[in-house]
Amino acid sequence: MSHTAHIPSHRKPRQSASKTALRAGVAGGVLSTIAVAGAAGPAQAEPVTQTIEMPTITAGLSTSVAASAQATQAVALDLETQAQEDAAAETAAKAAKKAKAEAVRKAEAKKKAEAAAKAKAEAAERASRTAERTTLSAASDSSSSSSSPSYSSSSATGSAASVIAFAQSQIGDAYVSGGTGPNSWDCSGLVQAAFGSVGIDLPRVSQSQSTAGTQVSLDNLQPGDILYWGGAGSAYHVGIYVGGGEFVGAQNSSTGVVQKSLDYDPPSGAVRVL
Repeated sequence: MSHTAHIPSHRKPRQSASKTALRAGVAGGVLSTIAVAGAAGPAQAEPVTQTIEMPTITAGLSTSVAASAQATQAVALDLETQAQEDAAAETAAKAAKKAKAEAVRKAEAKKKAEAAAKAKAEAAERASRTAERTTLSAASDSSSSSSSPSYSSSSATGSAASVIAFAQSQIGDAYVSGGTGPNSWDCSGLVQAAFGSVGIDLPRVSQSQSTAGTQVSLDNLQPGDILYWGGAGSAYHVGIYVGGGEFVGAQNSSTGVVQKSLDYDPPSGAVRVL
């Protein structure tokens, strides 16, 4: 580089005269204003005895933050409570379902047990009737070979003998309320069918059958007479006198149709239809 080259200066450029005058004027105006204000004020200013603390926004902000935190906590608590309630409801529903299933199972088991008991009772009843028929048959055979009276009374003749034979042929059948045969009977159903076998149409119920013929004394009975228990017209049971101090009747569900001595169940009265 040439020693005559221009070296730039590092000094700040001088301010123009107009800018300097403007700054001086502004400064002078400010100082004049301060001087006037000082002259207009009191000669002696009173000292400051209180300091006013300006409010800050930090208190309000902390309150808002606390309230927000409480609200969040309350929502969380509600959600937790709801979750617990839902869990409890689900547990209760499962328990109720299980209890219902157990109740259904027990009911079915009870029903099966009752059915089994009923079948067993029916089997026992059939066995009892079979045994009774066997006993009656043996007794009849024994009576035929001895001088003791048999079920077919030798003193009965005609329609009375037919009525008695029909009644005796049903011995061992079951007793069923309202039964009219051919394998189950109630008392009046058997009597009606027996007399119907010889063409005599009797009323259906025992009350009417007890007044269907001529009233006779129990000391003057004949085979084929209708025996009744209770009052005439209000009898609750009927049977057929077969002679030899015995009768045939559908007694009850335990015995079915049997032939018994009058001493077994003494009747109240009798009527004669034949």
